[in-house]
Amino acid sequence: MDQLAQFNGRIICEKPNCDLHSFTGTLFWKNQEFSLDNEKILLRGCRIRNTEKCYGVVLFAGVDTKIMKNSGKYILKKTRIERLMNRVVLLVLLILAGLAFCLAVGSAVWGVKFEKKVPYFDLVPDGFSPGYEGFLSFWGYVIILNSILPMSLYVTFELLHIAQSFFINWDLKMYCAQRDCPAKARTTTLNEELGQIKYIFSDKTGTLTQNIMAFKKCSISGRVYGNQFGDVNRAKVVDFSWNTFADGKLTFHDSSLVELIRSGSDPGVHEFFKLLAVCHTVMVEEKNGQLAYQAASPDEGALVTAARNFGYVFLSRTQDTITISELGVQRTYTMLAILDFNSFRKRMSVILEDSEGKIKLYCKGADAVIYERLCPKCPHKESTQMALDYFAAETLRTLCLAYKELDESYFKDWNQRQHKASVVLQNRGRLLEELYEEIETDLVLIGATAIEDKLQDGVPETIQNLKEADIKIWVLTGDKKETAINIGYSCKLLSDRMVLFDGHDISKTLEKLQKDNYTYKENNIATISGAISSSEQPDMLSCRNKALIITGSFLDKFIKRLKRSKRKKQCCWRLRTAINPQSREDVDCEEEAHERAFVELACQCKAVICCRVTPNQKAMVVQLVKKYKSAITLAIGDGANDVNMLKTAHIGVGISGQEGTQAVLSSDYSLAQFRYLERLLLVHGRWSYLRICKFLRYFLYKTFAFSFVQIWFAFFSGFSGLSVFEKWCISFYKVAYSWLPILLVGMLDQDVGDNLSIKHTKLYKIGQRNELFNYRIFLMILFHGLLSSLVLFFIPYGAFLEIAGKDGAAVSDYQSLSTTIGTAVVLSVNAEVMLEISYWTVPSTLSIIISLGLYFCITFLTQSSFLSQLKPDMFQFQGAALNIFRQPYVWLTILLTVAVNFIPSITIRLIWGVFSSKGVGRATYEDLNKGQQISSNKVNHFNRDSSHRRSAYAFSQDKGYADLITSGASIRKKRPASGANTNSNAQRVSEGEKDVLQETL
Repeated sequence: MDQLAQFNGRIICEKPNCDLHSFTGTLFWKNQEFSLDNEKILLRGCRIRNTEKCYGVVLFAGVDTKIMKNSGKYILKKTRIERLMNRVVLLVLLILAGLAFCLAVGSAVWGVKFEKKVPYFDLVPDGFSPGYEGFLSFWGYVIILNSILPMSLYVTFELLHIAQSFFINWDLKMYCAQRDCPAKARTTTLNEELGQIKYIFSDKTGTLTQNIMAFKKCSISGRVYGNQFGDVNRAKVVDFSWNTFADGKLTFHDSSLVELIRSGSDPGVHEFFKLLAVCHTVMVEEKNGQLAYQAASPDEGALVTAARNFGYVFLSRTQDTITISELGVQRTYTMLAILDFNSFRKRMSVILEDSEGKIKLYCKGADAVIYERLCPKCPHKESTQMALDYFAAETLRTLCLAYKELDESYFKDWNQRQHKASVVLQNRGRLLEELYEEIETDLVLIGATAIEDKLQDGVPETIQNLKEADIKIWVLTGDKKETAINIGYSCKLLSDRMVLFDGHDISKTLEKLQKDNYTYKENNIATISGAISSSEQPDMLSCRNKALIITGSFLDKFIKRLKRSKRKKQCCWRLRTAINPQSREDVDCEEEAHERAFVELACQCKAVICCRVTPNQKAMVVQLVKKYKSAITLAIGDGANDVNMLKTAHIGVGISGQEGTQAVLSSDYSLAQFRYLERLLLVHGRWSYLRICKFLRYFLYKTFAFSFVQIWFAFFSGFSGLSVFEKWCISFYKVAYSWLPILLVGMLDQDVGDNLSIKHTKLYKIGQRNELFNYRIFLMILFHGLLSSLVLFFIPYGAFLEIAGKDGAAVSDYQSLSTTIGTAVVLSVNAEVMLEISYWTVPSTLSIIISLGLYFCITFLTQSSFLSQLKPDMFQFQGAALNIFRQPYVWLTILLTVAVNFIPSITIRLIWGVFSSKGVGRATYEDLNKGQQISSNKVNHFNRDSSHRRSAYAFSQDKGYADLITSGASIRKKRPASGANTNSNAQRVSEGEKDVLQETL
């Protein structure tokens, strides 16, 4: 520690940035310079393994770390319904002002023409001008018509959101018992938007997959081993208790392979598992008497672990040797060379020398790469090809194994040339690649492996249902391209019928569109969908069943980052309009045209996979879709690298997985597994959207129907500003007479049950198209309320005109008319809500009874003689209710008013129900036919083109670790353990760094 305290080096490096894949810096220490790159730094959140202690320097901390630079900023989220509701409230306010102005004008005109004829209506003192009288009337009618403003709308709106959030939290079908983790709504303002999702952006590792690889099947010498075609005899789980090194975690369903291994009758089986045990860069250490493997990727770890369970156990390695146990016999091989893996080679090879002096090259890699390097008369080539097709049809990740015996003199010559090439300063990589190509030829095929990348439970089914609901799913992952494609096939996001396109195809398509002078204007866009209909377009436009695979480098190259300031946009607009004033509509810059074209092309694809993308690029892709498509987006992830994406999307869903809780803490909703997303959207989301829209429609209708009655009464009251309703009726109308039923509709109503919602996924499209509440619906509600107000006023007014009761008591007075109209309004709006209820429950039934009961109780109370005598200025309708409700004529008038008001509503609903039921029937029939076609086509999945096969060779995102092994930098010497020498992988440092640390310590 004293020597470390004296360390006085100096580091010069790049400024804090969001690029996770590169780092540039230099360490100056003792007049020497040491290079610092991405391989020599640890990012925040990484873990150091296989080393007891590590000394380092903190370069960036806090918000300057790369992960924090990718985290993005918090965005205040509002739903589309809420934004529309705010604009509707402004429209209602304008309607109120317009109505008050018109009635004020009417008051002024009436005062001029009829004031002298009816002096008892002259409420304004003499000397006031008609204009001033109209001004006073304006504010008087603003007060009278204030009930048109939905003052309680926002309060009830939030109550419904809270109730719907509780239902999500209480749903036992989204509860994961293994983790004791329920679903949780971490916000109460986005529930209805769950029913309008059009695009889902999903992380891969930990979200779709468990990041656990399992060895399932293999092909050796042309024969397939593993449970195949449902063979009952091979369905038994293999017992590995005979092997003392078995870890007890491998599940294999073919005991004939173990019998063949133990008999030793097939040399191909021996070479197969020997290759798995020696051809890798895995490190091993002993923990609690057991071997523990540390692999660069789960794929490699699964293969070495499978060989271990079958009796070929990797025990230890040194700088130039590797020791394995072959069925209990310990053997040490000399490691002559490691031909490392990279993303271009897609293979890895090792050259070993055994105790007898024989030299062999063992190679494993992607099938397309291995098949190109096989000897002309290689046996079992066709049978292994069929096995690969079979494995690929079951969405397993395949890998081919091959070997080659080398002549000692040839290898010495090759090794000398390889050493010379490894020390040259120029074209080192190209020279080494040529030597690798030379020696990795004329291989003998041993067999193939089939690994299952374990998906989370129910992921394929969930994705299939979401796709049937017309929800497009984009996978955004930091993994390499091949791994992402593998998972795409495994989770049914990609299918064999899809044609895969990449960034190069998009570039050619964009060039074609530019050459054809396609323009992208704000209001007049030549969309890509129009180009698809053209038969002269390139393949990407003409192919309809396509999937897009792009990388982060493509995004950086062709799509401008969305961090331009508003000032820069304005400058761009001014420059363009100054040059050409006729192009004021074309406010997009050239870069925006590229972005728009990319989004249009990508959205035409059935699936999109973005691989090797940084957290910032994930958010950028989401932002692009939000910017150019009028659609609701949802992002789902489980790690800190998904936080920016979750914040950017309209809705962020965090998975409570194995990568911490940062994603959950930054999300709007949290789930235990991806499969619960189906229920969250198709059930809770659709119900929430349905309930909120019903609530808004009814709330606005009952407000308009009640308030517009005041307009018609003004024509018969000399525009005096007298209210048609008793003031107590106005006070209790929204909070007691019509509030509880619609509140329960917004909480409990459902058109179909949860099972049918999931089964008939096309019902979800209503929310995507925003059909249940929009400006058109608002105008219909406004017209409906206006029509109802005409019925509610003029039928009682006409019925009471010059009419008296049988007992001689007058029922044509103002108070009787007011109470009758008020009763008809309350009964009509409660009848209307009965039509809105699709799911009758005990609470909804009681709410109707309670609302009507409260009306009659409060009406009799406020119009009682007791209160009128006690407070005559507050209770002015003395005995009015008792008087009119004893008259059969009044009840007939009320029933006639309600019935006439009821007829248009029920007629429209019957017509709509007939057409909608036919539509649902057709959709269901199409769904069933589609399902039958899918089932019948499953047989065709066995025969697959080799271009669609998925290789499991995904050991690393970048270059492998062969240099660290051969140089000894990753080998940490330990005291010999009992049984075998164990070695482990230390931290990744170069030779220069190792010398620096040794001198320092």
